[in-house]
Amino acid sequence: MTTATAETDLTTADSPAEAESSRGTRVVPDLVRRRLSTLDSRLDPYSWLVTAVITAAAAILRLAGVSKPTGYIFDEVYYPTDAWDMLQHGVEWDEKTNGPAYVVHPPLGKWLIALGEKAFGNTELGWRFPAAIAGTLMILILIRVAYRMFHSVVLAGMAGLLMTLDGFQLVLSRTSLLDIFLGLFILLTFACLVLDRDHYRRRWRNELANGFDPAATHRIPRIVPWWLLAGGVFFGLACGVKWSALFFAPFFAALVVAWRWQARRSARVRGPFVAGILGDFGYLLVSLALSVVFYLATWTGWFVTNTGYFRHYRQANGLSEPPVLGALLNLWHYHSEAYGFHSGLTEKHVYQSWPWQWLLLGRPVAFYWNGNGSCGSTSCAAEILLLGTPILWWSFLPALCALVWFGIARRDWRAYAIFSGAMAALLPWFYFAVQDGRTMFSFYLLPGVPFLILAVVYVLGAIMTPPEGMAKGAARTDRQLIGTVVAATYVVLVALCFAYFWPVFVGKTIPYDDWSVRMWLGSRWI
Repeated sequence: MTTATAETDLTTADSPAEAESSRGTRVVPDLVRRRLSTLDSRLDPYSWLVTAVITAAAAILRLAGVSKPTGYIFDEVYYPTDAWDMLQHGVEWDEKTNGPAYVVHPPLGKWLIALGEKAFGNTELGWRFPAAIAGTLMILILIRVAYRMFHSVVLAGMAGLLMTLDGFQLVLSRTSLLDIFLGLFILLTFACLVLDRDHYRRRWRNELANGFDPAATHRIPRIVPWWLLAGGVFFGLACGVKWSALFFAPFFAALVVAWRWQARRSARVRGPFVAGILGDFGYLLVSLALSVVFYLATWTGWFVTNTGYFRHYRQANGLSEPPVLGALLNLWHYHSEAYGFHSGLTEKHVYQSWPWQWLLLGRPVAFYWNGNGSCGSTSCAAEILLLGTPILWWSFLPALCALVWFGIARRDWRAYAIFSGAMAALLPWFYFAVQDGRTMFSFYLLPGVPFLILAVVYVLGAIMTPPEGMAKGAARTDRQLIGTVVAATYVVLVALCFAYFWPVFVGKTIPYDDWSVRMWLGSRWI
């Protein structure tokens, strides 16, 4: 990694000569300036070239042959049909009863699928194209987030390449389910929070350079967190795809408060936590309000029609239904019914799995199977298996353990930010698994995949560089050379593993024996 990572208190005092220049403008001590340093805002053509090349490769892998296999696979029987009905009626529709359908997920993901159907018709290309675009955008955003966090083109490119070569993300990018859209909006939310962190620290550095002296006043500068507010918008859209986005709210809020406290402490504000906590929580509440507004906006089709399920529940049950408020109360009833459905869903499924199996690839989901077709053998097989690239996924747990170690040893904000995102995607599902044995599937982990990949990249970066980082223009060390070889070897192995499993990621017809040898965990993968 290319920058120092610790977040320790400032312990050295500045002399009067350091505190002020001859013109009376306060000079920011080098130590404070370093503590508040952020990524240089100037355009880096190399980082954008790497971003463009990897994103283009990811787009090709996700779009090539996306309309195969034909017909609905796995849960495509639900979401593309709902999306098509929403284009016709404004809400989900039950063709059997010729009335509104009762569904238990918010509508935004289906509206995004409907955009593809609007453009390409009610076809495989129409309903899978939006997922492919969302999956590709996730990779683009991950590269930019990694570059901003690590200040390294190499590590940023590595993050994008590893997600490009992840079979789990690839399969969900080529299938019309909701989780890929949820993953996109969660990653966008996190990206906005990282940008907000840099914006806040940059403004503090500028305030200090312009003469603000935190030791002389209890007042702190007013900094409008535009990126935090944008994060609230994207978080509301994430909730508009699936309610499981709410799991990330407390983790992300804690990151915002911690980052702002650290910035004020680095600026030597007296009582840095208390000094800005009201403003921090105030803006978090404003961001939350924006989330609610944009979440409700995803239900526009339900609000503007009279045919949505439970749209006039109160009126139908002899209750008052005043304008606006009545619609909101009806929507609240809809939500309470849907929550009851989710919390009581314990029906067994052949491909269900538990959270403690996910990182181990203990029970992947078979999306498609066809034993027919021509493959040059007497027995053929074509399968789409929701399976993470094994070498990549089996490195997630060691990477998380190393991440905790580095986070403690180096007190690095990046380590606990990545760890928080990974835990937000995992821990709540452990609770529901233990609490009520709810039916769940491995694809629920999709929003956590970017954070798990960032954990791997962080550890590889730590292997490549010393704790204090690499000074600009410094000579390469043996450690950096060896670390670079280790990281490059790892990426090559992931790429080879991805290529080996490619047939079962895209449903290519191959000889049955070739398919069978790829089932490394036997019956757990069949």
